[in-house]
Amino acid sequence: MYQALYRKYRPRSFSDVAGQDHVTETLRRQLVSGRLAHAYLFVGTRGTGKTTCAKILSRAVNCVEPADGNPCNKCPSCVGIENGSILDVLELDAASNNGVDSVRALREEAIYSPATVKKRVYIIDEVHMLSTAAFNALLKILEEPPEHLLFILATTELHKVPATILSRCQRFSFKRLSQPVIAEKLKAIASEEGFSITEEAAERLAALADGSMRDGISLFDQCASGTEVGLQQVLDTVGLAGHRELLGLASAIADRNYGMALQILDRLYDDGKDISALLGELASIWRDLLVYMLSPDAPLLSGSFSRNELSKLSGGFSAERLFSNLETVREASAGISRSRSTKLTAEMCIIRMCDERLMDDVPALLARIVVLESGSKSSNLEPKAPGRAEVVKTAGPVDTSDDEHQPEVGNPEVVDKTSGQVDTSDDEHQPEVGNPEAVDKTSGPVVTSDDEQRPEVGNPEAVEVAACDWQAILDRLSGNAFIHTLLSDSDKVRAEFTDNALIIRAGDFFTAGSIESKATMEILKEAVRNVCGRELLIKVETASSAGSPRSVDKLDSLRNIPIVKFE
Repeated sequence: MYQALYRKYRPRSFSDVAGQDHVTETLRRQLVSGRLAHAYLFVGTRGTGKTTCAKILSRAVNCVEPADGNPCNKCPSCVGIENGSILDVLELDAASNNGVDSVRALREEAIYSPATVKKRVYIIDEVHMLSTAAFNALLKILEEPPEHLLFILATTELHKVPATILSRCQRFSFKRLSQPVIAEKLKAIASEEGFSITEEAAERLAALADGSMRDGISLFDQCASGTEVGLQQVLDTVGLAGHRELLGLASAIADRNYGMALQILDRLYDDGKDISALLGELASIWRDLLVYMLSPDAPLLSGSFSRNELSKLSGGFSAERLFSNLETVREASAGISRSRSTKLTAEMCIIRMCDERLMDDVPALLARIVVLESGSKSSNLEPKAPGRAEVVKTAGPVDTSDDEHQPEVGNPEVVDKTSGQVDTSDDEHQPEVGNPEAVDKTSGPVVTSDDEQRPEVGNPEAVEVAACDWQAILDRLSGNAFIHTLLSDSDKVRAEFTDNALIIRAGDFFTAGSIESKATMEILKEAVRNVCGRELLIKVETASSAGSPRSVDKLDSLRNIPIVKFE
C-alpha cells in the first residue's frame, strides 16, 4: 500500500531533524550525560517536528546501543517502539482523550514498572485540549513521577496550558522552518523518489508551506504526478494564480482600473483558481509591498516577488492605502465561508480596493486624508468633471471699448482679477440699472467695489472664480430662447460672482419671480455647473432703478448685526 511521503520520510534520529538544532543538540547532550528531565514540553506551530522529536526521544532513552545520543533504530527496543508492539511507550491524543477519567486511568497504570524497556514514556499530543479537571488530575504525578516514568507533552497553543504544568516541565520551542530549508528537503526527497523538481517549484512549495515541513512535503506529494514537477504544475494543482496574473491584478488595482481588475478576476475564476487562495496571495503582495516601502533593505516576508517588481508597484500606493487594502482583504477572506458566492465577495473586495470612497472604515479614511494632505489632484480618486479643464482656461474678456478704461501695464489694482475686467469702482464709471449704455454685454459680471471680494494674486480661489464667466453662461443658455432673453436683458438683470455664489440682481419683482421659478433655476444651475465646473449658490435679489435693494438677503442682514462675525 502506498505510504504518504511525509510519513515515509519522517526523521528517525535527531541528526535527521531539519532546522531545529537548538532542540536536538540539547536533547542529545542530555542523553549522553544522563541528565534527563522527567517531563518535557514541546511548543511550536504545526509540522515543525514536535511529535517526531518526542518519538525519537522515546526510542533514545530505551535504546540498547545509542550512538552519540541518537537511537540505533536496530535493537529490539527501537524496533518494537517504532512499530507499536511495545506498550510501555504510549502516544495519546489529548483532543480525543481530554476527560478526567482518561487521565485517572493513565495515572493508575503509570505506577507500574515497564515490562520490556527501561522507561515507561507517555507522549501526550495537543495537551492544551485537556480539561481543567484533567490537568488537575495530571498535576500530582507530573510533579513527582516514579523514576521509570517520562512525560513528553506537545502543544501548538502554549497560552492554554496552566502555569502549574509549565513550571514542572522543561520547555523547548520549535521554530518555523525557513523556506530554503524546506526547499532543500523537497529536492532531496525528489531525488530519492526519482523525480525532478525545478528550483521555482521548490521555492513556491516552500513558501506555501508557511514554515511547516509536513505541509511542504504533503503539497509536493500532491503535485508529483509525473516525472517532473514544475512551477506551472504546482500552480494548477494547488489552484493558485500565476505570477504574471497576480502582478497584473495588483497593477490594475494600483491604477484604479476597475475593468481590467475584474477581467483578470473573471479569467482566474473561469480557470478554476481558488478564490480564498487568490485573496491570500493579494494579502501577501500588499504585505511585501508595505515592508518594501517602509524599509527597502528589510527582508521580504513571503519572498514571492522581486524587489524590482515591488519597486514598479510602489508608485501607485501609499502606506495608508496598503493598510486599507490589507484590512479589506482580511474582511473578505473571513466572509468567504459565510458567502453564497465567493466570486461576488472577491469582486466587491477588488472594487473597494480600487476606490477607498466606497469604504467607511478607519484605514480607508486615513488613505483618503493622505491624498488630500499631499495636495494630489482629485483625479487620484475620481475622474475629472466633464469640461472642467476647458472651463478653467476661460476668463471674462477685458472691456476695451473705451480707451480711458484701458488697464495700465503692471498695475494690479486697475484690473479686477476675478473677471479680467477694468475696475469700475469709481462712481462715474458705475453703471445704473436701466441704462443699457452703462452695461457692457460682452464682458463678464459687473465687478463690485468691495475690496473683500477682490481675490489676491496667487490665490487658488481666484482661479476658480475667474472661470465663472457670465457671458459664457448666457451662451450656454442660448438654446432656451425665453431664459436667454430674460437673463440677457441688461436693463433688468445684473450678475455678480463671489467665491461660492452667483448673485443675480433683477430690476423688478416680475423679472425676479421669473428667474426664481423652478424650471428656470434648474436650467440655470446646470449651465453654471457646466461653465464653472462646480456648484454655486444662486441668489436672486430685486433692486430699484437707483440700485438700492428692496429685498435684502438674510445673510446680508446678519452681517449688519455687530455681534455676528463672518469669516
